[in-house]
Amino acid sequence: MKDQTDISGVSERREFLKGALAGAGTAVAAVSIPKAARGAESGTKTRYGMLIDVRRCIGCQACSVACKAEFDVPLGKTRSWVEYVEKGEYPNVSRSFLPRLCNHCEQPDCVDVCPTGATFKRDEDGIVVVDPDICIGCKYCIQACPYDVRFINPITGTADKCDFCLHRVSQGLVPACVESCIGDARIFGDLNDSHSEISKRLATNPVSVLRPGMGTEPNVYYIAADHADESDREKGQHVRVTTHREQEARR
Repeated sequence: MKDQTDISGVSERREFLKGALAGAGTAVAAVSIPKAARGAESGTKTRYGMLIDVRRCIGCQACSVACKAEFDVPLGKTRSWVEYVEKGEYPNVSRSFLPRLCNHCEQPDCVDVCPTGATFKRDEDGIVVVDPDICIGCKYCIQACPYDVRFINPITGTADKCDFCLHRVSQGLVPACVESCIGDARIFGDLNDSHSEISKRLATNPVSVLRPGMGTEPNVYYIAADHADESDREKGQHVRVTTHREQEARR
């Protein structure tokens, strides 16, 4: 059991994470989140999420590069990436793109297994974050995540992942991947605000999430995503997934 000093230290570090996290990455550009996407409805907590319209994604990897630059992500590691999904039989072959990142789940398995409380879901906006000061690098969260979005940062020795660019969002800016998307395929905002652009799009388009059977209730949604996996080969259809990561096989 932690003594009172330990508990106080954890609380202070969490309060720090709730701030701007100004030192977390490079300088931010002046692209604002629309006012309607900041929890405008009285009495409702903000709940941030992302909608990715795969119809507008061209697989350029600009989001991946922007994320790398924003956080100086070590070589070979990824916070955000885009998979290429190819399927069919010649000459009837198609290619689609599937952007991936932390899903900031409503019921995150990574939080449940963390022995120190380093991984937690912020009450004020639902973003799942990692406190590097108390993470012990045990990798429990990496194993628990159904979406394979976590890794051990070789520089810090602690768990790392997408945090929706918390240092930008806390300043009223959009995440780097959203700003850099040349096809405007990504929409970020408050899911609890019915007037936000993301809520309007979710209300008027059929959407899907990754691995819904896991019960984690992801807050990253997709329009027109092809979730085909290489295991579908057993069903008589050729499928190849290129992950563009060290982990060549999709989890």
